[in-house]
Amino acid sequence: MNSIHQTIRPPLQLFRTMPAPCPYLPGRTERRLIVDLAGGDAPARFDELSRAGFRRSHSYAYRPACAGCAECVAVRVRVADFRPGRTLSRIVSRNGDLTGLIVAARVTDEQFRLFRVYQRVRHGEGNMALMTFADYRAMVEETPVDTALLEYRDGANALRAVCLVDLLSDGPSAVYSFFDPALAPRSLGNFMVLDLIARARAAGQPHVYLGYWIADSRKMSYKMRFQPLQALGLHGWRDLEPGTPQG
Repeated sequence: MNSIHQTIRPPLQLFRTMPAPCPYLPGRTERRLIVDLAGGDAPARFDELSRAGFRRSHSYAYRPACAGCAECVAVRVRVADFRPGRTLSRIVSRNGDLTGLIVAARVTDEQFRLFRVYQRVRHGEGNMALMTFADYRAMVEETPVDTALLEYRDGANALRAVCLVDLLSDGPSAVYSFFDPALAPRSLGNFMVLDLIARARAAGQPHVYLGYWIADSRKMSYKMRFQPLQALGLHGWRDLEPGTPQG
């Protein structure tokens, strides 16, 4: 007798957070839809959720669900057609002495020291500047999906930059990055995105996910440099041209 085996996933359980101050738009509040990723199918499920505009924090996937506001737009780079302009090409050359290595999502004292310096200099007024070693460990290691760290070291083997990355089937998703603030002229944040694009291209993956973009947020403006950039809207993923209004 033939038997048919079918895997049926349990339905998603969505939770909505309480209102909290928006970290990007002063005077506004944010709410999020939350999905618990616990379970053996977390990587496959998060793959699907990422294509629906969700991001990950610890063991949860989330996306904005703010009443009367749709400013947060999920964006991803279309890798095959990306061509760096003169400015981005100079950034690659400027950091030619750095070597990037993918390592397991496990924290080290060296990483945390760099993380603390970065937070103190670049985001001293933010909540992340108060994070302890245990908080940093939780951010990196509490993940039910395929997650890794990219460490960038110079010729003296000094750690200069780190990027926490979720490894999706269609490309990497940048979770959080930090770097030596003394090397600000190197544009290491942009360099890490360029390296993710290069790695995705070498692996034959079509996308690099860059989280959310907000037209009126200066913190997010750098993402528009990586064209063609796609944005998720009511009609699916569409190319987002510089200067294009969203809504």
